[in-house]
Amino acid sequence: MSGLLTSINSPRDLDALSEAQLIELAGEIREFLVDRISKTGGHLSPNLGVVELTLALHRVFNSPVDKILWDVGHQVYVHKLITGRHDFSNLRRMGGLSGYPSREESEHDFIESSHASVSLSYALGNALANEQSGSDAFTIAVIGDGALTGGVAYEALNHIAVTRPARLIVVVNDNGRSYAPTVGGIAALGHLRFDPRYERIKRMVGKQLRNLPAIGEGADELARRVKESVKQIIQPSTFFDGLGLKYSGLVDGHDIPLLEETLSRAKDFGEPAIVHVLTEKGRGYQPAIADSVDKLHGVGEFHVANGQPTSSSLKLTDVAGAVLADLAETDGDIIALSAAMVSSTGLSDLESADHRRVIDTGICEQHTVTLAAGLAMGGRKPVVAIYSTFLARAFDQLINEVALHKHNVTFLIDRSGITGPDGASHHGVFDISYLRMIPNMVIGSPADAVELAAMMSAAVAYDGPIAIRFPKLSVSAMPDLPAPAMTIGEWEVLQEGEDVVLMAVGRMVEIASKAAAELASHGISCTVVNARWLKPMDDRLEQWARAHQRVVTLEDNVRSGGFGAAVLEALSDVALAGRVTSLAVPDEFLPFGSAGDVLIYCGLDAESVVDRVLALNG
Repeated sequence: MSGLLTSINSPRDLDALSEAQLIELAGEIREFLVDRISKTGGHLSPNLGVVELTLALHRVFNSPVDKILWDVGHQVYVHKLITGRHDFSNLRRMGGLSGYPSREESEHDFIESSHASVSLSYALGNALANEQSGSDAFTIAVIGDGALTGGVAYEALNHIAVTRPARLIVVVNDNGRSYAPTVGGIAALGHLRFDPRYERIKRMVGKQLRNLPAIGEGADELARRVKESVKQIIQPSTFFDGLGLKYSGLVDGHDIPLLEETLSRAKDFGEPAIVHVLTEKGRGYQPAIADSVDKLHGVGEFHVANGQPTSSSLKLTDVAGAVLADLAETDGDIIALSAAMVSSTGLSDLESADHRRVIDTGICEQHTVTLAAGLAMGGRKPVVAIYSTFLARAFDQLINEVALHKHNVTFLIDRSGITGPDGASHHGVFDISYLRMIPNMVIGSPADAVELAAMMSAAVAYDGPIAIRFPKLSVSAMPDLPAPAMTIGEWEVLQEGEDVVLMAVGRMVEIASKAAAELASHGISCTVVNARWLKPMDDRLEQWARAHQRVVTLEDNVRSGGFGAAVLEALSDVALAGRVTSLAVPDEFLPFGSAGDVLIYCGLDAESVVDRVLALNG
């Protein structure tokens, strides 16, 4: 790292820079991000798009006294650089730099935001607290247009319009995209995109009005009316105007002087203000700009010259997408739903084959799940492809709109269990617990690609709600399609033993098999069971428990309410619960890092499992 960036260790170091130096610094930051992220992976294009906006925010506001809240948190890499965090060598790796805001890292990180749409509620609460305590600090929420598709953002805006805290500023970072192009009516925010005529004409009118003879308050009113008329000609009213909120836009998000002028003006309004900024996702890096899928939103390691990954492998996500597209060829009732993550959840194959069969709802999981229930009521077979951590946002809808009505909705739950580099908010370690308690819900957890395909075949034929959870995992090959349907509730015995029965789900099946091999060298004979259906469970559970001295369950879900708890509950009815030991995720939010490192941290790697079983048989 060299140049101006080396001299920036806190936001106030920006104050002395000239406009030319700020432009130079922005270029250095983009070069730094492309170089470092190419080596570690991470969120590339969202951060390339907010360089000038971040510089302007930190020059106009006084962080950490003024609180800057980022929604979604993956756009904070520039913010981290400006606040002195220059070591990106271990970005998103255990012990390194988080890919999201982190209160442990810096006083400039106010919330650990990584789920969309919540920043406005946080910001309103903080602004109201400041008013009550007499603080004159500002609260600034930076929210993307994609995040504004989430219903909670509208709830907060509605409340902001009523409470009207004076020092609350909402910056709408509008790049027309979330992961992919922003879906829904909110996309019309930027339907004109940036029109330089508005700011140019407004400045001209202001200059002319200042030259008029002073006529008291009449001049101010005349100025307001003329400017408003120009605004309506060039830029029609937004729904922010309808809420009675001060609105300033459309503002070029890469023009630092204009950004600073607009933000400074917003500070003087004396009431909540919306600053609508237009940015370009991936700005400054042509491979990101040219990418038609997601503008290189989230990437692994890649070649700087062309943006192509340094290595590629087939993922379970790819398998799920291919299987769904294959099933849809022969079943016209199948329709897939995504909450703004069509490509990320593997739905691109089906969308390419027939875009009418894929519905992108935007970032609104509650609506997505209820929409699926409505489709099922209309005779369709909806398949909701979603990440585990995001499905939790629709827990109420899972219960009342889907399970209560026994609708035949299939949930393809990606990134279940320990996911790795995105950290605490993205580990899918709660889904077994929050799904298992729901009546009528069937839950599957495949150990490999073949099982995933077979479970999906069973799911679309099943008359009721069914969830298939699978991890972020590479696979060796695509299974043969079409895949025969798997029998629901039937577990698989991988090897027979006499002393201990290891019952594992999902990615833990491979670890159980490795542990069993090592335990054999210590004279402990293990039965290994792939407990691929979490609900209903196999009727042979009691039989296996009686045949072994110990029952050890393995899962990468939290222990509370998880698979081990289900086994304990079932065996307690026949007085066998004392034989059960549950190995699961500890009762804490997990760190970010590779999945392997986090499994070791949790004591869920093969070596740790061996040690635990040996201690039991001490």
